[in-house]
Formats: sequence, C-alpha cells, structure tokens
Amino acid sequence: MEIFENVNIGTCTLNNRIIRSATFEGMCDERGFPGDDYFRFYEELARQEIGGIITGFAFISKNGKAMQPGQAGLDSNEKVPYFREMTDRVHQYDSKVFIQLAHSGRQTLQQFTGGQVMGCSSKRSSYFKERPKKLNKQEIHKLAEQFGEAAFLAREAGFDGVQIHAAHGYLVHQFIISSVNNRKDEFGIDKKERIGKKFLKLIIKSVRNRCGADFPLIFKISGGDDYLNNFTKHQFVNLVSYLDKLGVDAIEVSYGTMDYALNIFRGDFPAKLILDNNPFYKNKSDFMKKLNRTLYFPIYRNRLKSFEPMYNLEFAKLAKLHTAIPVITVGGFRSKKDIGHAILGSNIDFVSMSRPFLAEPDLVKKIRNNTEFQSKCCNCNYCSIMCDTDFQTKCYKN
Repeated sequence: MEIFENVNIGTCTLNNRIIRSATFEGMCDERGFPGDDYFRFYEELARQEIGGIITGFAFISKNGKAMQPGQAGLDSNEKVPYFREMTDRVHQYDSKVFIQLAHSGRQTLQQFTGGQVMGCSSKRSSYFKERPKKLNKQEIHKLAEQFGEAAFLAREAGFDGVQIHAAHGYLVHQFIISSVNNRKDEFGIDKKERIGKKFLKLIIKSVRNRCGADFPLIFKISGGDDYLNNFTKHQFVNLVSYLDKLGVDAIEVSYGTMDYALNIFRGDFPAKLILDNNPFYKNKSDFMKKLNRTLYFPIYRNRLKSFEPMYNLEFAKLAKLHTAIPVITVGGFRSKKDIGHAILGSNIDFVSMSRPFLAEPDLVKKIRNNTEFQSKCCNCNYCSIMCDTDFQTKCYKN
C-alpha cells in the first residue's frame, strides 16, 4: 500500500488515500441551499489534490435539521442544480466528492426543525435537553425512504457517492446504541448482537433501491459513546460485521456523541469562547456564566479525553480484522509520519482529516512533497465552537 496511489471506494477511484472528513461549513441559507461561498470553498479544496472530499452534514428532511446556522440540506429536487454547480467545480480537478446525509434526531431544537424533535426513543440528550417524540414504525420507514431519496438526489447532482452519518449521536447512531435505544419492537436492540440493526438495513435497502448497487455508500460510525452504558468493543465488532454483511462500500471510524462533543475532536477546552458564543451559554447572566465556569465546566472537563495522535486508530485496526470493506480512520492525524503509520504500518485503507484542512487546504500537496510534514492545526477547537454561531467555519489561528 502507498499513500499516493489509485484506490477504490466501490466503483469510485480516488487518486490517493487522503480524505477530507466531513466538516460543517455554515455556508447555506436557512432552507439548506448552497451558495457562492460553498461553491468556492469546495472548489479550493479540490484544487489541492485531495483524493476524496466528504461534505459537511446535509439534512434529509426539515425535521432532522441541526441547530447550526447555515447547514446544507438535500431534501428536494429544486436543490439539485445548486449542488451540481459544486460537484462540477470539484470534478475539474480530478477530485471525488461525497455528500454526508444526516438526521439530527434528538440532537437539535424545535425552533430549527419547526416541529417537535424526534428520536428513536423519548430519552433526552443531556446537551440539547428537549424531550423527543418517539418515532413510530410508519415514521421510521418514511425516514429510511428519505435517506434513499436524498441519496438519489445526490447522484442526480453529480456526487460520487454518499456517506450516511451513523455516528456522533445523530439519529442513525441513536438506533444503534442501547444507551439511547430502549425500544421493544423490531427497531430495538438485537438481543444477540446488542446493536440496533433494522433501521440500518432499511436505509441501505432504500439507498440501493433508489441509486443502484454501483453508487458508492459510506457509513460513518463511532467506536464509543461515553455514556454510562458504554458501547463495547464487542458491539463495535458486531456493527462492523453487520455493515460488511449488508455490503456497504466503506466505513469511516470516528468516536463519540454531541453530548460530549469535545471527545469527538479533542484538544483544548476554550471556556471563555464557549461562554461568549455558544447559544446555550452566551445569553446567561454573569452569575450563571461564573457558575458554569467554576462548577459545571470543571465537572465536564473530567469527562473529556485528552488529545493523542491517531486517537481512533485502534478502533480502525479492530474494524479491519472483521471486514474486507475499505476502512477510513479519522482523528488526530497531524503528520506525514502518522499517516504513513496508519496506511503503511497498519494497512488502513484511508486516513481522513477535518480541522487540518481548515488550517491548510493545501496539506495534501505538502504531504506529497515533504517527508517531515507537520500540520499547523493546534487543536485549539475555536473552529468547532464557532460552528454554533452565524460565522462560517474557518481556522481562527492560521
């Protein structure tokens, strides 16, 4: 295996093994239509010799819209020409682009969805706090169909494939994990394998029915979830094996949920930035801000994992033992040495990165030309915190 060689995800050939992982942009209007900033953003990435680009998450229906301003959406035919503008620009540079499709489930607020928040169960998110409406069977089947319809629209818009967001505590992930899924029907947790399976199967069937078997389908999954009833390695292996059985085209291995979001991307905890900008904190009184800073934040910090290079690699290596499907590892890659360790030393198929591409869109060129490459990303997490504001996503330090 080499970093810079042609390699396939399903029927799609990428010209190297480096992928830009899904990164929220904040560059669409309130209905999810992309505009000029979105087009230029992805054209600039494609110009930099990236093997594959996965877009920030796009909602498949308004009731699954996230709270972040400027989220993309792919839920209607009228949006296809707009996304076609972006994919045409990307394809000028021999780069491939996949759109990430998502439904927020309980990880959103009613003011953004326009209706009651939905979830696989009525359990609240400790961060978002609104009690979700438990989806009934008819609604679940409709959502699976909407994933398939969004994938079809993606194909019509010229995307090279789609990624289903089944990680980070969003709806598909909620169905997978027993910490959230307490259903007693066929959409509950499989007693033998200890994962929720049926919603996954319906989504994959819907995408294949609408797009055919030759349209690349990637799944993003979390290796752990930080809840008291934590997702075990045994359950993780069962999930990978099930996706292998269902014939998806690649699996990206990440970590965590939005209830402990800084365990997804790790690094600094910029408390003042959070208090000044996060919508759950910024309008609080000075007293409440002080209380959060001195009491709640120290408790929260104790639940956070420290940044380490390649922090999801062990999960990716475990996945490789149980599938022949290409595995993508994301999390903590900041040097050519670490990328080479994952690909050449651990036989992982792809390395994906998010924040480093904000700091240096041209990092693939730098990796190709510099054996000592070290990313400028300092893991300050300013970009992550500011995703919840009206500002477009960018690097705040470089």
